[in-house]
Amino acid sequence: MGARLARMFRNYNVENRALREISKEKPRSAPRHATTATPSAVSSEVAELVMKKNESLLEHLRSVYVESTDPTAAPEVRLSKEADRRPLRVSLPGSAFGLPELTDVPKGKLTLAEALTALGSHQHQPRTWSAEKIAQEYCLELQDTKSVVEFFIPFKVEIIPPKSRTAKQIKVS
Repeated sequence: MGARLARMFRNYNVENRALREISKEKPRSAPRHATTATPSAVSSEVAELVMKKNESLLEHLRSVYVESTDPTAAPEVRLSKEADRRPLRVSLPGSAFGLPELTDVPKGKLTLAEALTALGSHQHQPRTWSAEKIAQEYCLELQDTKSVVEFFIPFKVEIIPPKSRTAKQIKVS
């Protein structure tokens, strides 16, 4: 009901209001600032300033000396970066998520499959797969590994049997 009433007031006498608005005198634009020079004279003065030599700037430019070296001249840096990688221990079958297949990982990093394997093995056998052994196997920091083992737990699926026999049960197929 309210929309119908609002539409009536909005459309009341629309034609007369539109004609009255159209017939009003249009506002004039603001006056331009008065200048003494013509645009061609200003542009020719600027062109002369640009083309004129400035001796102090030329002296500063002559005092600058730049020496550059080729970045490919340091092959020992590239060898050390390759040494900071370790071979991949666990991988997913096929290309996961459309990503290229990895062959090695930087030291101090884990892939998702390696992290889940390490956490799962720690969860099932905490004495044999301690935080120290995981850090040594995957070239990780011991403090970070202890924190990960303490705070991250891989998913665990548990099927709780119902209390009564009449309740619906999930059948293993």
